[in-house]
Amino acid sequence: MNAPPTSPAPSDRYSHSLMMRACRLEPVERTPVWLMRQAGRYLPEYRAVREKVGFMELCKSPRLSAEVMLATVQRLGVDAAIIFSDLLPILEPMGLDLEFAAGEGPVIHNPVREAADVHRVRELDDVGRLGYVMDVVRATRAGLDDSIPVIGFAGAPFTLAGYCIEGGTSKAWLHTKMLMYRHESAWHDLMARIARAVSRYLVAQLDAGAQIVQLFDSWVGCLGPDDYRRYVLPHSRAAIAEAAKRAPVIHFATGNPALLPLLREAGGSVIGIDWRIDLDAGWNLVGHDRAVQGNLEPVVLLADRDTVRRRTREVLDRAGGRPGHIFNLGHGVLPQTPVENVLELIATVKGA
Repeated sequence: MNAPPTSPAPSDRYSHSLMMRACRLEPVERTPVWLMRQAGRYLPEYRAVREKVGFMELCKSPRLSAEVMLATVQRLGVDAAIIFSDLLPILEPMGLDLEFAAGEGPVIHNPVREAADVHRVRELDDVGRLGYVMDVVRATRAGLDDSIPVIGFAGAPFTLAGYCIEGGTSKAWLHTKMLMYRHESAWHDLMARIARAVSRYLVAQLDAGAQIVQLFDSWVGCLGPDDYRRYVLPHSRAAIAEAAKRAPVIHFATGNPALLPLLREAGGSVIGIDWRIDLDAGWNLVGHDRAVQGNLEPVVLLADRDTVRRRTREVLDRAGGRPGHIFNLGHGVLPQTPVENVLELIATVKGA
């Protein structure tokens, strides 16, 4: 396997947190825990805020976004704070007409469907129009003590390209694959533009005060390994490379465990593992010179508390006490999740 990435020396101020040490494969007193989508509709406090403001209004309000995440960290007692934002706002300054439609999720009104359409996707030379995200990073960082790192994030090139092409989410990603297979040159042009934008965006979040960044490839599991290597891997690697010189990068994809060795190859000091493979088997695929994050099935949190405790312990047992495990779900917290079960999960991890 290829050599592990060289981790940049963290500032003394934040370097000793459980999360940062786990990212560096250092021994820790207990497994750090945080949750994807940890501030969301399952929390009554979040729903109260959303009754007053729309989703994008919330994302573009640094004060409110930071307040939501800070309250969540305090309520849950997690070991990291991921900024409150979304994968898709980066597409607006690139020329995509984005709307979060009530009951429909994200909609892009001018999707990229033909090879010629790629040329109207603008280069993101300046992240200034996304300055509100950097303000969210700063406000979140200012509200936490040094033991809680701030995680910035971005969508991966494939996932963002999928939204651009489909005009929203999809089950089969038909239009995306058609452009990928039929117009390979245009596909690589689009992916390269997105990768450069993501790279600048992640670095800007680190400049604003994030200690860690995560790349979300939420939809890449629709591909097999050969297609991932040919159409995706070089662009994910380019998106990650600059940030990885500065800070730990968590590389997360969901849907196909066969991609795990390729995620490692694309980059990241921490590889996210979803619930479709046992954690120990997934870590073997990744290689033990990388930290891993995961991987409780999110629907387990809708079961009774005994089941939550048992299944949480099973994940911890599969990690085997090996340095470099960060506990998380295999994807985000579902809106129907009882808060009490989330608290039970966190208490179980902390008490292990």
